[in-house]
Amino acid sequence: MALFARTGDKGEEGLSSNTNAHDLDRGGSAVSVVFARNTRPTVEALRVFAERSGQFSQSFDPGAMGDEPASWCELLVSGLAFDCTGLQPGHGTKLLPKVHSYGIAPSHDFGASEAITIAPGPHLVSAGMMFPVVRSLALLGALLAELPGVEAIVWHAARSYNGPDHYRTGVLQWIEGGAFPGLGLTALAATAEGGIASEGLSLFTGQELTLAPELAFDRAEGAKLALRLIHWLVENGRVDMASHMTGPSGETLLLDPVNDQQIIKVSKS
Repeated sequence: MALFARTGDKGEEGLSSNTNAHDLDRGGSAVSVVFARNTRPTVEALRVFAERSGQFSQSFDPGAMGDEPASWCELLVSGLAFDCTGLQPGHGTKLLPKVHSYGIAPSHDFGASEAITIAPGPHLVSAGMMFPVVRSLALLGALLAELPGVEAIVWHAARSYNGPDHYRTGVLQWIEGGAFPGLGLTALAATAEGGIASEGLSLFTGQELTLAPELAFDRAEGAKLALRLIHWLVENGRVDMASHMTGPSGETLLLDPVNDQQIIKVSKS
């Protein structure tokens, strides 16, 4: 099979030196919207924003059933319900550590920032890794990126902090049929052996990706290859047996599922 040409290539940008990407807790199926201090929306403000957007709705406001305003609500997109927590007047949700960063100035300080978090509702928890659920969750993050005061969108599975424009543009282009936003919904990390590993891909396919050192000697070219492969895997699904693929330069690549098929090891054949 041939490796397609279309990709969200961004070269070496964002390639971290995390060597244990496959062993760390990725936070599950959730997305956080990070705001400047005291700019998190209320349930009512989010309802108004949803009505103006026309692309999602507020399907349940628990505060409407009592005297006190609620700090969470249920959002509906593509017929799927998600819980949104951390709204004012309650406390914001806990910020994840920033492991990967895309479209954000390195000097940006999130010390005073606050967040709201969106995750699949109780009836979707068991389906949290189903593709339509994850895709709709990513879309919600992109839509909420336009709220006032937003500083970043955090995709939990990849532990990636994304600039609002970077995240929104990448996700919406993917939703409309473009390249998968590999630097955002997944992340790339350098391995101790000199290869490149993905983080967050398993949320979409059940597997992570590791490029052997001989494919990552040129870091920029290695990152491009990894992003092409990530796009292909998201489009085509998991790899359950060793197979060969023609790379972008005509080389033959071996895709070999290892570690109980949890990781796809890519090397030259």
